[in-house]
Amino acid sequence: MPAHSLFPTLVYSARLQGRQWHAFNRQLLRECLQLRLDDAGGQRWSAKNYPGGYTSYNSVARLHQLSPTFATLERRLRRHVQRFAASLDFDLENRELAMTDCWVNIMPRHVVHGLHLHPLSTLSGTYYVQVPKGCPGLKFEDPRLDRFMAAPPRRADVRPENRPWIVIPAQPGQLLLFESWLRHEVAPNPRPAERISISFNYHWC
Repeated sequence: MPAHSLFPTLVYSARLQGRQWHAFNRQLLRECLQLRLDDAGGQRWSAKNYPGGYTSYNSVARLHQLSPTFATLERRLRRHVQRFAASLDFDLENRELAMTDCWVNIMPRHVVHGLHLHPLSTLSGTYYVQVPKGCPGLKFEDPRLDRFMAAPPRRADVRPENRPWIVIPAQPGQLLLFESWLRHEVAPNPRPAERISISFNYHWC
């Protein structure tokens, strides 16, 4: 069919590492849980802005500079970030994408993270440390959604690239990368176990 596919929205999904990811996740899990206990400022901020859950976003948001374990995570992310940047045809000559923020999210049952984006960043992402079976994935919104004037509804068998929303499953050891302007949300956790992830931003510097 003589139709052009223009202005694609790319999301990168891959395993962080092929081997020994279980042991690495266990270490990350211990540090995430300990951080929640130690981070009084994050607890206060989360009680007001992240009801029922915990995030270190507004308190301890540069974990890759504070913890050797999170520094290892940053090193293991580099090749994935480079691959994703290449798929976007970014020209990074004489400059680089550097991790500027890295924080923990802990979502017990019924906790939700509403629709948002990551301003003042180039690439963002999430690494899943613990995901109970049955938890929803990360939901992305078509960035053109507010411009769909007089558009008919989509068919039941609509292709993924033509959906107004798409959910990419969440699994322990899995990594997602996306451009920071892409709006996304996390649906409520329906399980009694906690969903734990690490989010991060990269800036072009």
